[in-house]
Amino acid sequence: MSQAPLLSLRNLACGYQGQRVVQDLNLHLNSGDIGCLLGPSGCGKTTTLRAIAGFESVQDGEISLAGEVISRAGFTLAPEKRRIGMVFQDYALFPHLSVAENIAFGIRTHPQLQRVVDEMLELVNLGDLGKRYPHELSGGQQQRVALARALAPEPQLLLLDEPFSNLDGELRRRLSHEVRDILKARGTSAILVTHDQEEAFAVSDQVGVFNQGRLEQWDTPYNLYHQPLTPFVASFIGQGYFIRGQVASAQSVHTELGLLTSKHSPAWANGSAVEVLLRPDDIVYAPDSALKMRVKSRTFQGASTLYRLQTVSGGQVEAIFPSHASHSAGDEVGIRVKAEPVVVFQAR
Repeated sequence: MSQAPLLSLRNLACGYQGQRVVQDLNLHLNSGDIGCLLGPSGCGKTTTLRAIAGFESVQDGEISLAGEVISRAGFTLAPEKRRIGMVFQDYALFPHLSVAENIAFGIRTHPQLQRVVDEMLELVNLGDLGKRYPHELSGGQQQRVALARALAPEPQLLLLDEPFSNLDGELRRRLSHEVRDILKARGTSAILVTHDQEEAFAVSDQVGVFNQGRLEQWDTPYNLYHQPLTPFVASFIGQGYFIRGQVASAQSVHTELGLLTSKHSPAWANGSAVEVLLRPDDIVYAPDSALKMRVKSRTFQGASTLYRLQTVSGGQVEAIFPSHASHSAGDEVGIRVKAEPVVVFQAR
């Protein structure tokens, strides 16, 4: 018997000042899972998060938490009654309160206040910094305080709005893993908003890819990468590029890079025009191969180099080669395609 989801968004439409930013949105998050709303700026992910928090009203559909409807058209349960915690992009710490006082702010009447604060400080590895003030902390430490403050009231659901965007790259990566570990250790369900897919994949069990106010796919990171349902998801996730092709049989397509094994609808007739998805790790450096592509540009990445390559027809793909394979713009390089079966969409 499958468990009922903790959070459900059904046929949701929401926005600002009567304008619909998000529409026809359906997703479910199970208890203990971490979900992510991922997409480019202006796609509707933050609007959705604010609707879940109760900061924006719902124009259509409904939001349920633990089986209770908390938003629908004409009804919005107040944010403070939702048992939802929030970690903001700018942390929103009180500068005049110490770290411990910030954490205690939402649970000031708790009968075991000091014990809970001490537990939170240890949980986020700030056990000896309780008496410091926010301006005396690094950005990563301030983010941990914000997380501890949100977790202290034991919310049913935690919302994180671009929580790592103010941090530099390496700290961002390290803290995203730490936050996942902390949430999993407490069994806390969470929804994260980000435009960074590396961050989304590092933290989340389920990721929803948004495009112009619509949820294109809600799935595991693995399935989003290997089994994208739409061309937008395919190109947004994992630096995807498309080359043209034609259906050759029920399990293959003709392309200018050769005959490739594919998974596509058996209803597609032989000769049908298709678009074949290729990612940088799908193309292998093969100096002795008769299949050649011309180097357009390259980006050195240390152990590897990312090359932008041009096909004979003028199309472009990207490929990751070992860094000792050094080529310049204009060079021809031998390659082979290792991605089989390839992901295929009908030509747009």
